[in-house]
Amino acid sequence: MAATPIAVVTGASSGIGAATARTLAAEGFRVVLTARRKDRIEALAAELNEAGHQATAYHLDVTDRAAVDEFATAFRTLAVLVNNAGGALGADPVATGDPADWRQMYETNVIGTLNVTQALLPALTASGDGTIVILSSTAALAAYEGGGGYVAAKHGEHVLAETLRLEIVGTPVRVIEVAPGMVRTEEFATTRFRGDTEKAAKVYAGVAAPLTAEDVADTIGWAVTRPSHVNIDLLVVRPRAQASNTKVHREL
Repeated sequence: MAATPIAVVTGASSGIGAATARTLAAEGFRVVLTARRKDRIEALAAELNEAGHQATAYHLDVTDRAAVDEFATAFRTLAVLVNNAGGALGADPVATGDPADWRQMYETNVIGTLNVTQALLPALTASGDGTIVILSSTAALAAYEGGGGYVAAKHGEHVLAETLRLEIVGTPVRVIEVAPGMVRTEEFATTRFRGDTEKAAKVYAGVAAPLTAEDVADTIGWAVTRPSHVNIDLLVVRPRAQASNTKVHREL
């Protein structure tokens, strides 16, 4: 009997990462959940195992290269890697943005993705049918005021995906980029505004139906379960109310 394919999901402690873990578990993958918040991923792994799925939690900071390399030794082969760990900090203009915020966003979104991808690429290749998902953002494709640091980081992640796809063509590994627009999760905007729930709520004010974490997870699940010869290079997903990063229909 064939072994159950393994999927690693980074940043699986909440939001899109947690929803993706649930989706891939339901698709029949044994999911390995990584995040810095150990209690969160352990609770999710327990939930999935109790539901009859296969899940393991692994405490990991994707910006710690030594820890990532150690994590990677657990895998001879790997079917799917979902690079979800990342996030935004602040909404200041370029003129006054905090370089520390820019540096942290680059480290988590770009270097974190690079670390995990480099460490697990041999196992993905050894599987004979590997898939790398890079969760970027519509910020990876177009700038908007107040988003300079996050936009720069996500552009970096987008270019990482494009370049990797060029470099490993001919190997049995796909590179899929999923770029969500406005997604309302329990933490993204609140983290960006450093716990200011009032500012976070204004992001979604008047938008009847932003995307949910489950919407994005469903998109990722669909992309990774296409036939092996089908590569979804880039999939942009927005709510119907959002035409661009700066054009949103609000019913106020």
